[in-house]
Amino acid sequence: MKNQTKSRLSRRNFLLAVGAGGAATAAAIATQAINPATAQPATNNDKRRGRGYQETAHVRSYYNTAKV
Repeated sequence: MKNQTKSRLSRRNFLLAVGAGGAATAAAIATQAINPATAQPATNNDKRRGRGYQETAHVRSYYNTAKV
């Protein structure tokens, strides 16, 4: 009888720990979502950055072959 009580308590402790861990994880995610100003923007001197989408002859050729 003593072993059954001990195993039930162990299960309860496990479930309490899982619940507390889930709550802590949710709190950590919420604080990151609320305070995005702490994230540093990436500084990259890549020349290709910022040019955006460009339709070139190669892209137009692909579009012509992909028409249904």
